[in-house]
Amino acid sequence: MRALDESMLLNIQNIETFYGASQALFDVSLSIKAGEVVALMGRNGVGKSTTIRSICQLTPAKKGSITFADKNLIGLASHKAAQLGLGLVPEGRRCFANLTVHENLIATARTGLWDTAKIHQLFPRLKERSNQYAATLSGGEQQMLAIGRALLTNPKLLILDEATEGLAPIIRQEIWAAIQQLRSEGQSILIVDKTLKELLPVCDNCFILEKGQTVWHGTPKELTEDVSVRYLGVTERTI
Repeated sequence: MRALDESMLLNIQNIETFYGASQALFDVSLSIKAGEVVALMGRNGVGKSTTIRSICQLTPAKKGSITFADKNLIGLASHKAAQLGLGLVPEGRRCFANLTVHENLIATARTGLWDTAKIHQLFPRLKERSNQYAATLSGGEQQMLAIGRALLTNPKLLILDEATEGLAPIIRQEIWAAIQQLRSEGQSILIVDKTLKELLPVCDNCFILEKGQTVWHGTPKELTEDVSVRYLGVTERTI
């Protein structure tokens, strides 16, 4: 695996993370430059979500280093890490079911480039459903809401865990179009998703995990069929 550049928005070096006495991450390294979209890839259970939890200090790493926007995240409280500019869209969306769409959007909003009008431009469905409770939305609409809520924190880095899992094809297309737009506007993104056909065209770099370790790093063009089959169990060209 190639050496990682130190001048990064996010730079993770050799982290080890545990759940109690059980070790989940053994040696994970990855990096993201400002304005990059980076894919975190691997089979189920290899440590992708744990890596995200470690970045956000929800399950802190016990060894290694995590630097974000020139700040050391190790030992920082999760809310303090978020305030530095981490915008998380967690797996499962976790919208506030008993709040309206508008209330969800403004619940954690911070002043910056993104406001509700800009979110409505990105996801017109959310404007149409502003006064609906989140619990009444479809899964795809809840994912749009979760992304919109994260963007309204005006993050330096948007983190998408399972960006389109379980969504209808037409909704997936809307989500990917939004991600492509965010990329064109220079938003830094770390994204986990299983649909390589849609994921790879929006990414600048990819990191693959296997058994809690970073085992491969490269551009989408460098992700050969051999690498895809070996570490992802799939043939990239046919997905």
